[in-house]
Amino acid sequence: MNRHWLPVLALAFAVLASAIAVVEAKHESRKRFVALQLLEKERDRMNVEWGQLQLEQGTWSTHSRVESIANKRLHMVIPEMESVVIVRQKLLNKK
Repeated sequence: MNRHWLPVLALAFAVLASAIAVVEAKHESRKRFVALQLLEKERDRMNVEWGQLQLEQGTWSTHSRVESIANKRLHMVIPEMESVVIVRQKLLNKK
């Protein structure tokens, strides 16, 4: 009679082991999904910050702002046309 119960016990053990493996796999999947969501949230936050930094850089480097700082802090002015000298580079013949 013991021989007839052996296949049933083996199947019951296999079903139990399979169920435990499914639960473990589902748990691992949920942990990884939560980690993925956290990483995506961090990526989105960094993208927003990057956009803000690009806008800030554009604001700080505008031509009018640079010219204003050059005038006020460094007392620089645009020279009159009469005082501008254009220097041309002499081209050398390559032989």
